[in-house]
Amino acid sequence: MQLDIRLPMGLLFLLLGIILVGYGFVSDHAIYVQHSLGQNVNLLWGAIFALFGAWMLFLARKKKQ
Repeated sequence: MQLDIRLPMGLLFLLLGIILVGYGFVSDHAIYVQHSLGQNVNLLWGAIFALFGAWMLFLARKKKQ
């Protein structure tokens, strides 16, 4: 049995990234002005997590072919 950790890791990061991006879009902008120098960190890191998850899924799929 070959266990490829990229598949569950990719799904986890992709799901977390989508949740963070969604929260970054619907959250109040005043939160970011007060706490993180005006940067929407949820939107930024959600996009990074989603891209990393998509990359892991791509690599897992490429390995199976």
